[in-house]
Amino acid sequence: MASASASAPAPTEDERRRDNSGGGGQKPLLARNRNEQETSRQEAQKGSGAAKAAMFPMTYKDGLSQWWAGLSPAVTEHRVLSYIPYLRQPPTQTQTGAPSTKGNGTSMEVDRSADKDARQAVETDSDTDPYGPRIWHSNLVELGGKNRFLNEFSVERVDEQTKNHLVMIHGYGAGLGFFYKNFEPLSRLPGWKLYALDLLGMGRSSRPPFRIQAKDREGKAREAENWFIDALEEWRVKRGIERMTLLGHSLGGYMAVAYALKYPGHLDKLILASPVGIPEDPYAVNDDDGPTAAEANALANEFAESQEEVVNAGGGKADGNNFVNQKDKQNGSKTADPPKRRPYSKWLTTLWDANISPFSLVRLSGPLGPRLVSGWTSRRFGHLPAEEAEALHDYSYSLFRQRGSGEYALAYILAPGAFARSPLIRRIQGVGRQYLGPHSVPEPDVNGPTTKTAGSVSERLREAGIPIVFYYGSHDWMDINGGLAAKSKCDAVAAKALADNSGVDGAEARTRENGSVKVRVIEKAGHHVYLEGCEQFNREVAGEMSDVEVRQKRLAGGGGR
Repeated sequence: MASASASAPAPTEDERRRDNSGGGGQKPLLARNRNEQETSRQEAQKGSGAAKAAMFPMTYKDGLSQWWAGLSPAVTEHRVLSYIPYLRQPPTQTQTGAPSTKGNGTSMEVDRSADKDARQAVETDSDTDPYGPRIWHSNLVELGGKNRFLNEFSVERVDEQTKNHLVMIHGYGAGLGFFYKNFEPLSRLPGWKLYALDLLGMGRSSRPPFRIQAKDREGKAREAENWFIDALEEWRVKRGIERMTLLGHSLGGYMAVAYALKYPGHLDKLILASPVGIPEDPYAVNDDDGPTAAEANALANEFAESQEEVVNAGGGKADGNNFVNQKDKQNGSKTADPPKRRPYSKWLTTLWDANISPFSLVRLSGPLGPRLVSGWTSRRFGHLPAEEAEALHDYSYSLFRQRGSGEYALAYILAPGAFARSPLIRRIQGVGRQYLGPHSVPEPDVNGPTTKTAGSVSERLREAGIPIVFYYGSHDWMDINGGLAAKSKCDAVAAKALADNSGVDGAEARTRENGSVKVRVIEKAGHHVYLEGCEQFNREVAGEMSDVEVRQKRLAGGGGR
């Protein structure tokens, strides 16, 4: 990464925040209400009315206006992507966006031509790109079956052979536009092509009906996992990608692990950004009692936590919920005894188990929907420049109000409190150690590592490990101890594999060994580490991409994969 970035000067502040107006011309909501919000925060201590105003900063009038305007996800995604540095014009397809032409200025007008093919990829080039030239694509990739396609955004380097692929997957209910601060820095490395995907049933991907046929809890979880990762595998095959580095955030991280287990042999590295569902919690698995007070507040933190406070804070998080400084956790410090468990309120558990998603409430609230969403977006994006925060609010609301589909998988995968019905800590030791070839379900193979010998051509080959990297925010409500526990399990399996191949005959297997696990902390970041700590996150991920190249050379020199 260092050599790539040294080829040109870093972008100036003016370049990073240049005016890309024309994407609707709206006066930024958060800028318009910034003084009112600050006043509301101050007056919140004096009365409940002011507290409610601070919780939902958008006015009823503005909410009604946004609901009535009904901006499509394509239009709002188009505007978010306009903040990517050096990009002349976002290449949004599906009747929005238009191919750029040299000398046509920086118009952000949306092309609403009725004759534009919704499946035709539109591309644009970079304007005065010190790290390019690069081509930016937007496409809907059709899958088999009725109404099944994935929304794809990609960055490709011109006149270079593509040797490696980075594939990025967003979290629950989100979309690929949330990665807008990562696309440019992570596409600077020569020989790499970057893809970002909307999960099936989320973002701007198609939203087919989501139905579960299984009757038992484990079967329902596996069926829900397969719904997402089978679509990802179909996309990989369609794109002709043999191997890739897979990066997933939150629920996307969970699905990335599931993909690695079901479709082994196609990953160079697994990068998990604050992944959900790692630790085991018997209360989530067995449905005995509710979670702890800390666990009960976990998902609430996602909506109540102000990221403006997080990114300006230092040290560890002390919120009374048993969170400690993440560096201390890595150094072996122990948390206090867990608090006594208490059940969720009956109405919350009932809604969750009935699969009533937060987005269902947004859709049912009609004109109140934008105001409800503003409670989340103002806290989540309050640390960003006002125009970007406004664009992300519009983008979020446009996604939240879409037809329900993939969101209904959550109740089958997670229990209230963000703990998994089928915890990944039970399965993650199989990542990078599976028999090669597709599996019926994302579960570890039963037997231990096996090495193919010259006299045993029928012996099934296993993977020889893949590197895994965990990222947590220093103020993350996702517990870093889940990543540390996963590291311990994976390290034990790697040690066993090396011990099993300690003899002379195992020299090739030892040379092929490629497993490792890292747990890293992104400073001054919460759950959305890729956004709140984007500068450190981008540096570290770029370093991991360079590490993929180093490992490839080592493996090729030692007999290959």
